[in-house]
This record gives sequence, structure tokens and C-alpha cells, in this order.
Amino acid sequence: MNLLRRFPRHCRKIFAAGALTLLATTAMPESAQAQIAVFKTASSPWLQDIVLTGLLEGGITANPARPDNGINFGNFLGDHANQAQLNQLSLTLAKPIDPTKSTYQVGFTIQGLYGSDARYYHLLGVSNRAIGDRYQLIPAQAHVDVHAPLLTPGGIDMQAGILQAPMGVEVLDPSARPFYTLAYTSQYSVPFEHLGAMFHWHITKMFDFNFGIDTGNQTTFGGNDNNNAAAGYFGFNVNGLADGKLNIVELSRVGPENGVGAIGPIANTAQRFWNDIAAYYTPTDKLSLTGEFNFLHDNGLHAETWSVVTFAGYKITPSLTFNYRGELYRDSTGLFVVSFLNNQAYMNAFKGGYAPAESAPATTYGALTLGVTYKPDLGHGVRIFALRPEIRFDRSLNGTTPFNDGRNSGVFTFGGDAMIGF
Repeated sequence: MNLLRRFPRHCRKIFAAGALTLLATTAMPESAQAQIAVFKTASSPWLQDIVLTGLLEGGITANPARPDNGINFGNFLGDHANQAQLNQLSLTLAKPIDPTKSTYQVGFTIQGLYGSDARYYHLLGVSNRAIGDRYQLIPAQAHVDVHAPLLTPGGIDMQAGILQAPMGVEVLDPSARPFYTLAYTSQYSVPFEHLGAMFHWHITKMFDFNFGIDTGNQTTFGGNDNNNAAAGYFGFNVNGLADGKLNIVELSRVGPENGVGAIGPIANTAQRFWNDIAAYYTPTDKLSLTGEFNFLHDNGLHAETWSVVTFAGYKITPSLTFNYRGELYRDSTGLFVVSFLNNQAYMNAFKGGYAPAESAPATTYGALTLGVTYKPDLGHGVRIFALRPEIRFDRSLNGTTPFNDGRNSGVFTFGGDAMIGF
């Protein structure tokens, strides 16, 4: 995310199935979207594998303190306090590839998404100017997928086009994460969307190498790139440790990410360094544990963030899971944790345009979220139905007052979401 010096602190009154889902076998909830074989009776085996999935999700984040500006500070997906909203209505058409097969394969993924979440996942020049209301429309994914049995027995997987960013634990797809709301790390210290290509090289059964190049976080080409430089990823997976119960994913990213319109020509060369490592451990069939460490440094903003996030999930019954998330997040300058106050402000900020926002000084945030996922098997064509109530407490640990329109050092929220897939 590109947060800019143009946001003075007095402006308080006035940013999954992802691009590279092969990066990790996670301990997070499995995706449960229904699959419809679109060309089941076609004579071509390639067409027979094309499937259509759908998901509908809506939620609310209630705030008893009722902030004057109506915004839950530090919360993108549930940013409007005490207001229910349609977060996502998504349809995905896909021809999946199977990386375990030693044959050349070509597939694709096309996903359209409508709802309030779309405000934060645009690409400049593609969809950011289409709708100005709270509910917006994006091409969340549109990429060609290729598996090539080259160089090593496991071969190389490639995705090229519009990609959901692969870095981080929590993803856009709500059925592939444990909570309705996102951690600070997942909002402010990892990218969201790319135009580019990602590669996943299966060097051995235990070790994979990941790399890629793109135009930047949520940018495209020409006048829709906020600087004139590209950016890229590199990292690795270590798979199947501890008798197959532990997987480790490390991913780093480097490249200019700030806008020339915000900080001047230095934006073309000032590098941002993103680093994220996560460990996914499933000691038993009922218990899953995840730990994430993230460090970001931006030469253009002279700013950095670091964070530690821990997750746990315990399956109480086949249809009921208890979820925990704890986070410690440090924003060393106050330039990253920002809440935007109108429906287009987030994307306008990328190019230095009009972007009313609520900010805070340098702050160390602590956040605890508890919840349950109730996911019964309803049958009758309904492949997923889930209710996810949650309670959350956020607090400044260094005495600042970022919450409830600058009144409080802590905030308590509760709410959650419901989803159905068919």
C-alpha cells in the first residue's frame, strides 16, 4: 500500500485463492466455494475441467463508542461502524492445473467481484474510476496458468495477468481466512493486487523457489503507474517438515512503490523492501497454529513497520471451529496505518490525488481477535454456509489515541460475517 506524506496528522477530521495459491498448504480454513462443471458434456477433456464457483458474503463491525466520523480506524473491510454491508459477491471461472502431473498444462482463472471490499483491491487504470459508490466492481483475478515439466521433476508453475498478491497469511477470499476483519499486517504491510507474472519452481519435494515481476502494487502501465519502475518478488517454501505437519513460506519484495505525485521524482528510484515469513503447523487433526513475522522498510518515506501475528484454530466439532488471532504491529512514523474517509480515497492516494484520511502518530498497536466459525453441511446444492461472529480489542501500547476519531487509546468492536456459496 502506498501511504503518503501528504496526509498530515490534522486530517483526522476530514488502503485467496490468490495469485499464487500454490505458495503454501496452510492451516487456515479451506476454501469451500461450490464448483459447477460448465462444459461437463463437452468432447474436449480440457473443456470438461472448466468450473464455475460463486460466493456471497456480508458483514458488520459494531463499535459501541460510535466514532464521530463513523469510521472504525485501522479497519478496511469493516470500516463503517455499526453498518451492515455486502462485502463480496464473486463469480470465478477457472480451468485449474495440477502441478503434481509431469505434463505440460494450460489453464486460467477469471474472477469478478462486486461489493464494498472492491474499494481496496483495484488496479489503477482498470477499474478504479468505474464506480464511485461504496459497492464497486473489480476484476479480482484474470490470469493464464501454465505448468511446465522443466529443469526439475516437479517443474515450474506460472501465472501471468491480473494477480492477487501472494504475500501474507490472510487473503481476499473470506472462505480462506478465519476472521471477517483483517490484521494490521494484512492491510498495511503486504501488497494487494498486481499486473505481472509469478513463478513457482518445485526444486525438490521439500523445497520450492518463488519469483516474479510486476508493475507495482495496484498499478498498471503508463499514466496508471505512479512511478516508472517495476517491482518483483523472490522467496521460498519449505514443505513437509515435522512429519508433514509444518510448512514454512518466506517471500520478499523490492521495488519503488510511492507516487511521483506524492513525493516527487525520487519515487522512481526509492526502494521499498517487504519481507514476510509464515509457519503453518498442524499438530493434530483438530488444532492448527500459524505464526507470521513481517518487516517493511521504505526509503522514499523514510519509514518502516514490523509485526508479529499468531493464529490458532481448534475444531470443536466437524461444523464448529474456535479461532484466535493476536498481533503486535509497529508503525514507526504513522505513515502506514491510515483509514480513508470516502469511497475512492484509497486508490486516489496512489497517485497523490484527493484522499481524505484519518491518521495517527507513530504507534505500536496490539490487537486480539476471538471468534468461531459455524459451517454446517446444508446439502441441496449449497456447498458452503458459514457464520463467523467475532470480538476484537485493539489498543495503542505507547500512549497515542488513534481510535474513535482520535478520542481513545483502545477500541472494542464485535460483529462478523455470513457467507454462502453455491
